[in-house]
Amino acid sequence: MPTIEILDGIKINIYPNEHQPPHFHAIYAEHEALIRIADLEIEKGGLTKKQYKKIKKWAIEHKKSIYEIFIQFNPELL
Repeated sequence: MPTIEILDGIKINIYPNEHQPPHFHAIYAEHEALIRIADLEIEKGGLTKKQYKKIKKWAIEHKKSIYEIFIQFNPELL
């Protein structure tokens, strides 16, 4: 199950069989962004400023657990 959180309608997904760098996907309506866990910057895609601000605030508070889930789903990337 890739959805780890839904925040104000924004789905946060982490998928198995992913690639480096460790990241998560934020999906809101027609917007999708791949966000690096290390610095919480958008690697690819985009979100509205309002949605990105919400996701970044949430991710700062949950950074360790987000990384742990990414590694759990993608242990070969250690």
